[in-house]
This record gives sequence, structure tokens and C-alpha cells, in this order.
Amino acid sequence: MSDTPVFAAIGLDHRHIHHMVGELIAAGARCAGYCPKTTDPRVLEGFRERFPDLPAVDREKLLDDPGVGIICSAAVPRDRAALAIRAMRAGKDVMVDKPGCTTLADLDRVEATARETGRIFSICFSERFIVPACELAARLVAEGAIGRVIQTTGLGPHRLNRTIRPAWFFEHAAHGGILADIASHQIDQFLFFTGSDEVEIAASAVGSFGDHGIQGFEDYGEILLRSEKASGFIRVDWFTPDGLATWGDGRLFLLGTEGYLELRKYIDIAGNAGTDHVLLVNGEGTRRLDASGEPLTYFRRFLADVRDRTATAMPEGHAVRVTRLALEAQARATRLGVPQPSAG
Repeated sequence: MSDTPVFAAIGLDHRHIHHMVGELIAAGARCAGYCPKTTDPRVLEGFRERFPDLPAVDREKLLDDPGVGIICSAAVPRDRAALAIRAMRAGKDVMVDKPGCTTLADLDRVEATARETGRIFSICFSERFIVPACELAARLVAEGAIGRVIQTTGLGPHRLNRTIRPAWFFEHAAHGGILADIASHQIDQFLFFTGSDEVEIAASAVGSFGDHGIQGFEDYGEILLRSEKASGFIRVDWFTPDGLATWGDGRLFLLGTEGYLELRKYIDIAGNAGTDHVLLVNGEGTRRLDASGEPLTYFRRFLADVRDRTATAMPEGHAVRVTRLALEAQARATRLGVPQPSAG
């Protein structure tokens, strides 16, 4: 019997499924197939172009197949909890795109199911797990290059690309809100880099500032986090201009007791070409580091956790903690700005 882990993809509703499947295969897993049902034909088309040899299989057959041990999914966010619960009750470990859930009630059910079944519920926080700069930053922090991290500033700007978004993208109930969705990335990074246990949402806000012609669409969000060890500020938005050469100028700032790091993840505007720029300042001086060659570790660690029943890819309960904080921030957010009338 082969020891190769086997997974299936269900929920081809967001492009993140492409890197989830690709990185699992690169880490040594085999894909048994995918369910072709989607709300976005562009995602399915891109998936088939990238993985032309993978078979399309009925969703229920994949869930009932005892040979499939893992389900990965980038379904419509409001559907992820039900799918994860179904998969865990079928004896499978689960990797979902963020956000893992869109309501606290769903999150409670997912947490209870994971506890009852002993299955792994993991969220692929792509702004850390598929960013080589974050891998290098994690190593530098672990080595004490900037001392103890006492503050993080996470910026998550995105391009709206309205014309290619599916209808659910603009339905608040479908994605849970800008903080529940995008800001979960930065909450994950705060918890990871500061090692915080007890975290509170000191303040949060969402805004509707742009002229999108969509009543109530949240295009801006911010959170202030506090813990027993550190403080954190998060800003997320949908205002990346078309003139930028990538979808967003994502950045992370880590302030330590003996220095600081800046991560320019996807672009160094008016600077060096390429991605994954890390700037290190400490007592030894100032350095610019190219992190683009750093290997990604989340996917192989996840597969090792599936095999060994461990928690090396992320601490047990981490995905739930991040999601709970994001949902609490969303629920408590002050509303800023007002939708502007469309021109015409």
C-alpha cells in the first residue's frame, strides 16, 4: 500500500485553489480528482489549464472515497464550514482557503466537529504560507535578529477587478465582510510573529468610500489588536490602482526590541524588481535581503501532520482562533464613510 497522501479538491470558486492544489502536489501528495462545480467559470478554466491530467469527479464520490484522506477547498466562503464538517465526519482532514467561516455559529460547529472527530481543520493563509519573504522573516525572528517582536503592522491592499468578480463577491453574507475575509491574513501573522496567546480586538472599523455603485460594499477595514506581549495594526482595502504591476502592495512591518523588519511581499515600488524583499535593521546595520528563493514549508508540514497526527504546520486551534478574532472584529466594527453616488 502506498504511503503517498491522497487529496481531492472541492470548491473551485476562488483562484486560491490553484496554488493549494499545486503546492500539495509539489509537497508529495497525489490528487484523486476535483469536483468541477463552480460559481466562477474562469477559475475552473484556469484550473483545467494548469492541471489538465486531473480527473473531474462527482463531489459525493470524492467525499465518500475511503482512499481520499484530505479535502482542500476554496468554495464560496459561506459554504466552507458545511463542507469542512461533511469532510471531517467522513474521516478526512481539511485545508480551506481563508476565511474558514463567515459566522461564529458556523465556527463553533467546525471547532466541535474537529474536536469530536480528531481531524485536522487548517486554513491556508496564503499571505504567509505562499510568501517566501515570510519564511525568511520567521527564521530571522527565531534567530533573534530583531529581538522580541512587540508590534506588527500588516497592510493588505487588493485590486478590485470588479468586472471579473462573481456575484457572491459583492454579497456580504457570502464572504462575511472585509475584516472577516482579508484581515484574517494579518491576524494570523500577528499571532504567529508575536507568539501571543490572549488577544483582544481593541478597535475595528470598516468603510465604504469608493464609487463602486454597490450599496454598502466594504472597501476599507482596520483593526487594532492587543495582547499580553504585543500590539498590532491592520489595514486592508480594495483600492489598488490599475497602474500597479501586481494585485496589491502587501507589506508587513515587525518591530522588535533590538531591530525591525519590513517585508515588501509582492513588489518593491520604484525599487528592486521581483518579489519577496526583506529589509532588516538591527545593531549590525541595515540589510536588504532577497527572500525569493526561500522554500515554502506549510504544505509539507501539513502533510506530515496528516501522517503523524501532529500540529507543525500551525498550532492546534490556531485556525479557529484567527477566524474567531476576525469575526469578532467584523461584528464590532465602527462604520466609516458612505457609499458615493455613481457618476452619470
